[in-house]
Amino acid sequence: MRDLSKYKGIIPAFYACYDDDGSVSPERIRALTRYFIEKGVNGLYVGGSSGECIYQSVDERKLLLENVVDTAKGKLVIIAHVACNNTADSMKLAAHAESLGVDAIASIPPIYFRLPPHAIEKYWNDISSAAPDTDFIIYNIPQLAGVALDRNLLRNMLKNPRVIGVKNSSMPVEDISIWRSEGAIVFNGPDEQFLSGLAAGAVAGIGGTYGVMPELYQKIYKLFGENRIAEAMTIQDTCCRIIYKLCSGRCNLYAMIKETIRCLGGPDVGGVRAPLLNVFEEDRKIARQCADMILEARKTYL
Repeated sequence: MRDLSKYKGIIPAFYACYDDDGSVSPERIRALTRYFIEKGVNGLYVGGSSGECIYQSVDERKLLLENVVDTAKGKLVIIAHVACNNTADSMKLAAHAESLGVDAIASIPPIYFRLPPHAIEKYWNDISSAAPDTDFIIYNIPQLAGVALDRNLLRNMLKNPRVIGVKNSSMPVEDISIWRSEGAIVFNGPDEQFLSGLAAGAVAGIGGTYGVMPELYQKIYKLFGENRIAEAMTIQDTCCRIIYKLCSGRCNLYAMIKETIRCLGGPDVGGVRAPLLNVFEEDRKIARQCADMILEARKTYL
């Protein structure tokens, strides 16, 4: 039996790290990895939406993962998102991830063409076959992928012994209960409902805003485990207000997050890749406000 207890707590979605010229930066990847180790998070989700995966080449994604794994040196659980919009490249990334010794690989369904469930099942199983000794996590994000996981597809996927669970980024909390009832472990996706996701049975959270305020989410997780729900709810409400502020600029969310991390004294990991929009001058004021909100929340709750 595999030990799935390592999948727990706060697992930030790793951000793409670029040099000033826009190329993937190994040095900045290593700096961000060290930053997360110092923050005490349990793991990292590498190469997903927050990592701008659809705008990177296979070689760039390999380079990013190599530097995360080499820097983490076993101190963090590493989940590598390996999906590309074709099976062959996805399998290459899956095999590469396994060769590095990651804990799990993950995959969204193919996007753009609306494939039937049996085609998605084959796509995922083909990817999994390229990493036969590595756990596999389904990434359910219907609002972006254009197709939603359902109970029958999950049941069929769970016939694959490598499939352990679902990173669930659909908004209905009920979905977490459904996947869990089918025997999957579930990672809560939407950061705004982390506490609700835990209550529905999620074992951990994987989120795009965890990296800018990991301490607050770690506190929610701790309080939930102690059954101090009212206190956890207060912090969750604060996190939501910060998220809404992060989303209020003209730039892309991840550009705003990276600017906020810089305001907090964290590493400079560059901007975002076009066609995503980098920070405008007026966005810098918002990022400073977000940083101030996070600092005040730290002072209040930690």
